[in-house]
Amino acid sequence: MTQWKMPPIAKVYEALSAVADGRVRTVGAERAEVVSSSGDKVYTVTWSADGRRFSANDNASTWQGYTGYPIIAVLLATGRIPFDRAVAEPLAGVPWHDLNARFKRDYDAAVESVLQEIDDRGGDHTAIKQAVEEIYRALAGLELERGPRLAGPKS
Repeated sequence: MTQWKMPPIAKVYEALSAVADGRVRTVGAERAEVVSSSGDKVYTVTWSADGRRFSANDNASTWQGYTGYPIIAVLLATGRIPFDRAVAEPLAGVPWHDLNARFKRDYDAAVESVLQEIDDRGGDHTAIKQAVEEIYRALAGLELERGPRLAGPKS
């Protein structure tokens, strides 16, 4: 089996937003759905019984070969990667699709704009950045395998 490539770290922020927004829904023992930040797509994530092999139908997972944010969101929501839910709260409601388009897919620039907005609202993005780094390391440690391709997302 082929192992997933590591995603841009910005995808962890997107996954935390999905969890904070309640956009992750388990629909079976080995299946979940994740609604996009714009609400117009529903991505499917499936995994093997042993939790080693994952499939997802978001663009990053399908075409880029790295673990897309829906898989990361499922890992977080199901407790496979532990995290402090309070860290995700400031990321609720972030329109990642629109931001990524505005910043021409410069994911780091999109993240920096979100972190600046959190600071502007009186928040402190330091704990968020530390949590994201921990989640990223935990994701790397899982060494997940790629499952079969899935049909495109529901619109």
